[in-house]
Amino acid sequence: MDTAELDAYLRRLGAEQPAWPTIDVLRELHLRHLRTVPFENLSIHLGEEIVLEEKRLLDKVVGERRGGFCFELNGLFGALLAELGFDVTLLAARVYGEEGRLGIPYDHLALRVRTVDGGDWLADVGFGANSHYPLEFEGRGEQVDPGGTFRVAEPDRESGGREFGDLDVFRDGKPQYRLEARPRVLGDFVAGAWWHSTSPASHFTQSLVCSRVAEGGGRLTLSGRTLTVTSAEGDREVTELTTDGEVLAVYRERFGMELGRVPEMGEGRGVR
Repeated sequence: MDTAELDAYLRRLGAEQPAWPTIDVLRELHLRHLRTVPFENLSIHLGEEIVLEEKRLLDKVVGERRGGFCFELNGLFGALLAELGFDVTLLAARVYGEEGRLGIPYDHLALRVRTVDGGDWLADVGFGANSHYPLEFEGRGEQVDPGGTFRVAEPDRESGGREFGDLDVFRDGKPQYRLEARPRVLGDFVAGAWWHSTSPASHFTQSLVCSRVAEGGGRLTLSGRTLTVTSAEGDREVTELTTDGEVLAVYRERFGMELGRVPEMGEGRGVR
C-alpha cells in the first residue's frame, strides 16, 4: 500500500492519518470502517470474481467504494493498520452454526492487533452484526459494547480446541466463532472464500445482504429487496422495495455504492 493508496483509504473512512498507532486510534478507525464500508456479498451475485490480493481489494473497497465479506474487509483493514504502524496478526476462525456446530476451516478471518500503548485487541470489521469497537484479546470477563455484551473465553475441554490455544467469542451469551491462535496470511483464506462463494451449503450463496452500522448506533440492512432499519434501541422499520430503481437508489443513497444493475441470486464466479 503506497502513500496515495493509504491516503485514499483514510479518506474513504473520513479519517486523518494518525500520529501514533494507539488504542484510541484503533477504536476510531474500527467504528468508522463499520459505518462506512458495508458488509456485503454482492460480488457473488453480480458474477464478479473475488480476488484476495491487496491491490484488487483496494480497487474494490476504495476505488469502487464497495464493501465485501470478512476475508476482504478484515484482510484489507489489517493491511491498513499494519501500514499505520500497528502490529497485526491475521487469525482464522470457524463460525458457530445451527445446533452449535462449527463451520469449515478458514470460515472467517479476524485480526489480533497490538497498539503502542499496550494490550492486544480483537478487531473484526467483517462479521456483520458484531462489536462496534475492538475487544480486549486477553480479557476474559464481559465486555460491554454498543453492539452487545461480548466475552472472549477458552473453550471447554469437551468441545475440543482448548489444547490448541483456541478461543471462543461470545455475543450476548451465544458463541459466535472459535478463533485459532496460529498466525495466518491472506492467501490461506482463498479456499474458505471460494467455498463460501460457490457452495450451495454456504449462506452467502443462498442470500443477498448489504449491511452497515448507522450513525446513531443502529444498523441498516438490505436483504434482497427488503430494507431493515434497526435503531440503537432495537426498534425495527421494514420496507419492501418493489422496483429495480428503488433497490439501486438504496444501494446508492444508504450505502454509497453505485451499481449498474440489481444483483441476482446464482451468478457466482469463484475466488482466487
